[in-house]
Amino acid sequence: RGEVLRGYAASPGIAVGPSRRFHTPALDVPEGEGKEPAIELAALGSALRETADAIAGQRDGVAARAGEHEASIFDAHLLFLRDEALLGPARAAIGDDGLTAARAWRDAVDEMAATWASLEDEYMQARAVDLRSVGDQVLARIIDAPVPAPRLEAPGILVAADLTPADTAGLDPEMVRGIATAHGGPTSHAAVLARALGIPAVVGIGSRLLELAEGSMTAIDGEAGEVRIDPPADVVAGLEDEARAREERLATLRDRATEPAVTLDGVAVEVAANVGGPDEVEAAVGAGADGIGLFRTEFLFMDRAELPDEREQEAAYRAAAEALEGRPLLVRTLDAGADKPIAGLEQEPETNPFLGMRGIRLGLERPELLGAQLRALCRVAADHRLRIMFPMVATTDELAAARVALEEARAQVGDERAPGGGAEPVIEVGIMVEVPSAALMASTLAGDCDFFSIGTNDLTQYAMAADRGNEHVADLNDPLHPAVLRLIAITVEGAATRDRWVGVCGELAGDELAAPVLLGLGVRELSMAAPAIAAVKHAVRSTSLDDARALASSALACATAAEVRAMLASP
Repeated sequence: RGEVLRGYAASPGIAVGPSRRFHTPALDVPEGEGKEPAIELAALGSALRETADAIAGQRDGVAARAGEHEASIFDAHLLFLRDEALLGPARAAIGDDGLTAARAWRDAVDEMAATWASLEDEYMQARAVDLRSVGDQVLARIIDAPVPAPRLEAPGILVAADLTPADTAGLDPEMVRGIATAHGGPTSHAAVLARALGIPAVVGIGSRLLELAEGSMTAIDGEAGEVRIDPPADVVAGLEDEARAREERLATLRDRATEPAVTLDGVAVEVAANVGGPDEVEAAVGAGADGIGLFRTEFLFMDRAELPDEREQEAAYRAAAEALEGRPLLVRTLDAGADKPIAGLEQEPETNPFLGMRGIRLGLERPELLGAQLRALCRVAADHRLRIMFPMVATTDELAAARVALEEARAQVGDERAPGGGAEPVIEVGIMVEVPSAALMASTLAGDCDFFSIGTNDLTQYAMAADRGNEHVADLNDPLHPAVLRLIAITVEGAATRDRWVGVCGELAGDELAAPVLLGLGVRELSMAAPAIAAVKHAVRSTSLDDARALASSALACATAAEVRAMLASP
């Protein structure tokens, strides 16, 4: 029935077509001596500026198609163009050694990329790939050659070793019916973008994929994580029928998306949306969101030399709250750090940024940064229903310090109000549970907050010690692993000791198969990408709490994630 290759489900959907490879023109650095250093430096500067403009355009395009969170990937690309560790050697080679701008730039990029690629850290290896992509864009402009833009010469299934975010952002869904990559994990940047763009994708398939001849008939199932090579006509027809049925089902579910999600036994569940900026709120509400369960504030800080002041932040938060028309707005304070670089924040490079100065750790280290954000939020809370959530909390001391910062901000904002200016605004305060220590200490942490929101992406990564972007350990990085489910259960149990509610805002929240398990564990709020809302609401309406609790108990008794998934998939 045709050869079947198995990888990791990265973006749902079924696609059939001939396999296609990217065609990218190679760039050759011209030989010869450089012109005057001033001329060569000017050529480098011009190419850097043009590339920055082009990347900013790519960013805007992804923001419009997929959202600010996905677009923030390109902010790191822009930082390459301002990195003195790269620019310094290139300028010195031009000024001191008389090299051409093209040769000096290529040498500097090659040296830095080779250094990063040689490290064991997967994050730094991925940065080396991105750096080479950006470096080629600059080089093309220096030598006045067409900027290498990967493209398909005919419609079909894109087959590649891996994709950079820039590669994926430029994809045309009319040409790229599906994506299959030999490397990468289901939560890599490219996979996230593929989901946001609605392109079915399977990743981490292995080197056999790269042996396919151009034009081989290929069928991918982005939910099963399967790629079929040269399937017979009846299999192709069956897959195409399945794709049509899936789309018809989703269309039916979208008709009821704005209705409440209530279980068969009458328990209401809040189904909210994750957004990256106020401009995404209206679409989320239209897709059925009961509120915003994760408002990522990073969008305000990205791609700019100066940090936003309080008034700019307040305007953005207020715009989001007003668009919700009384629905709750849950704002996460700045979740940045060395793994999410921001130009306005000067930070030392870290060997392992995922375990370094990020999230609330950075906020407490930079009290002026956290204070400004909290004051802006307190002003909005005076007029709108607001929840504030602190990211990456690992200890009770961190939460206590964050609460002190919030109370100081409240007092400062309160001093601004005229005497008799009204009651103190009510703000629900919570934390992201994404560090295992927070889950294990939930009963204690619950004494100092009103809710928990579980970020299953990071919680899984930290619990399983498996980088979510590394295809070699992608099978470990499954949020339905019983170990992760037990951490969720412990969190809910701890929250219940103080009558606190628990939500989930990671990728697992948008998985309709997982919804009954999460409800059975005691989760009462689910927040996800807007396109998943209709299906998840349907899943909530189709179950009772008794059945959900029985399902959760069975899932906790499983030994592996595969067992859990098999149980959920069975009729």
